[in-house]
Amino acid sequence: MLEATPSQACVVVSVVSHGHGSTVQPLLYALAEGVQLAASSVRRVVLTLNLPEPEPEPPPGGWPFLLQIVRNSLPLGFGANHNRALAAADEPFVCVLNPDVVLTGGDPFAALVQAAAAPGAGCAYPVQVNAQGQLQDSERELPTPQALLRRHALGRRELRVDWVNAACLVLPQPVWQAVGGFDESYFMYCEDVDLCLRVRLAGLALVQAPVQIEHSGQRASHQRWGHLRWHVRSLLRLWRSPVYRQARLLCGDSAQRTAGMGASS
Repeated sequence: MLEATPSQACVVVSVVSHGHGSTVQPLLYALAEGVQLAASSVRRVVLTLNLPEPEPEPPPGGWPFLLQIVRNSLPLGFGANHNRALAAADEPFVCVLNPDVVLTGGDPFAALVQAAAAPGAGCAYPVQVNAQGQLQDSERELPTPQALLRRHALGRRELRVDWVNAACLVLPQPVWQAVGGFDESYFMYCEDVDLCLRVRLAGLALVQAPVQIEHSGQRASHQRWGHLRWHVRSLLRLWRSPVYRQARLLCGDSAQRTAGMGASS
């Protein structure tokens, strides 16, 4: 079993912008405020500009963390961008953070790092709400055809947490390195499913931290045909993968144990 015991609570944050300058600017300001007011554990931020756009304006006095800006000559996929940003990370913890996240509840990283540092933890994540404060469905069960039918056709809630979306994930750096980061064969969609499943197959847990962020979770695949094609293509790739086949056994065992506990209570 992989475990990480960090020597210090220090985080490198990777943010990838696809023309999200209007949300990246306030996000970086919120990160800077957290460092200045709450002694946040964020020490370095890697901002990847996947499309041409202006660099963010620093606050008065400059950034209180090291801000590294990467400009891509050609757009890369979600996983490839984060893998490159975090490849040389020597901080004890790494964070994948979406550019449209809003840190409304103050600095979340102390709680996230504490959760990620717990024995047996492989990945920590926050509670996600939308702009109206409504809980978002960031926790999902394995996306089998049956589970997708229950969710989208029948409107039933998730039965268990097999994976979480990658809007905000904190992993111990040794775990990130051991699982190899994101699988870059997923250009867009399902790379977070695959990552979470590989963390769980390594014998580690996904741990929800008692902290909240705002993320509306608007899925482009619900609105654009091109993104829908990517989503379907990624799902088919996932279903054909060895990771998925192994995870079905793991998650099936978990589901049977959960059902048994419910029947005996």
